[in-house]
Amino acid sequence: MSCKELRRAGVMARVESGELKLVDAAVMMGMSYRQGKRVAKRYREGGTQGLKHRSAGRESNRRKAKKFRGRVLRLVGKKYSGEEGKRFGPTLAAEHLASDDQVEVNAQTLRRWMLAEGLWSRARKRRQHGKRRERKAHVGELVQMDGSFHEWLEERGPRGCLMNMVDDASGDTLARLGSEETIWAAAGVLRAWVKKYGMPVALYTDWKNVYVREASRKEQLQGVVPVTQFGRMCQRLGIRIIAANSPQAKGRVERNHGTHQDRLVKKMRLKKIKTHTEANQFLEKEYLPEHNRRFRRRPAQPEDYHRAAPRAAELEAVFHLESVRIIGNDWVVRHDNRYFQVKAQAQQYAPAKGKVTVCEWEDGRLEICYRGRAVAWEEIPCPVPAETARTRESKAKKQKPPRPKADHPWRGDYRKMPWSKPGLQSLQEMAG
Repeated sequence: MSCKELRRAGVMARVESGELKLVDAAVMMGMSYRQGKRVAKRYREGGTQGLKHRSAGRESNRRKAKKFRGRVLRLVGKKYSGEEGKRFGPTLAAEHLASDDQVEVNAQTLRRWMLAEGLWSRARKRRQHGKRRERKAHVGELVQMDGSFHEWLEERGPRGCLMNMVDDASGDTLARLGSEETIWAAAGVLRAWVKKYGMPVALYTDWKNVYVREASRKEQLQGVVPVTQFGRMCQRLGIRIIAANSPQAKGRVERNHGTHQDRLVKKMRLKKIKTHTEANQFLEKEYLPEHNRRFRRRPAQPEDYHRAAPRAAELEAVFHLESVRIIGNDWVVRHDNRYFQVKAQAQQYAPAKGKVTVCEWEDGRLEICYRGRAVAWEEIPCPVPAETARTRESKAKKQKPPRPKADHPWRGDYRKMPWSKPGLQSLQEMAG
């Protein structure tokens, strides 16, 4: 019985004992006098149980057919169930039942059915209490970037890192799957974002050497602000990098990781995706458009803070690595244990001991620049190191001296040697 029905039973007991009049009891129960008489009649006939609602315990007139419920639960148990962490939740299972199996069922109805059959549980994860930061008001004002290491392909493929970018105002998401969280992985997903949306005002990252790094002691004394290769790319695009001091500070992208680790893993399992290339094609064509349609938020302000993306040639000139090297006296530049012979230039002369910049692209292309202009070069084989005196001395020490033969005088008795004492006496006698 409900609390309301129990309260009515208490009031009617006072009426039966003569403590209250039925008129006053009706006012206390919040009903008319006529309705109060009906309640009193039911109480006299059935007691406290007579006040129980007649529909309690009966099945709803709008209930689904048992045959339909059995079919839905069989599909969930066959395709979308499994051990905890791998099974589909009621909301995701309802979506795939509608799209893949053409079976329409409400997510809350499916949740009750799955709970009754033991296909789902009400386990909740306790989270540390914290105050949520308000979203930025404009699209492109702040974009969060982070990498998530996970068994994205499960046992079908290698472990990978999902590079994820989330707009703080709208929740728009762009992601790429790779092997590691490297400079090229971060540059690749940023380049894809710039092509699709434009250049954001700021990026929110964590303290990793890929994005930002702390200054060394020498740089602190000189007052130099260290810039990583990825930071230099962002500087040329006019994008500011903000480093978060904790994972909770960039909770938007961290929660996005959790969504992908649940939904994306299960969707790729259905598609039987085995490689990172197949995963990126699925992300671009199917998963991300659907994800953004479902989870996108309306920003507080309609203005878009993204700046227009530069031309393809300008982007190509931005996304590369730069290393400063010194030209040797023989006009040879050494980079990554490779040797490059700088050729003579008619227009601009790169002198010996001059500083040049070696630019390297992801596909392995190289370019050597002196004062902002490319110089001609050719790769030469590595020189063979000459054998130094110290090397020869060490080799000589390693060689063992030859052992004397068995009949060598050194192996004889020293007393029989000509320079022994008896021998010397005989020599003196011979000389005398």
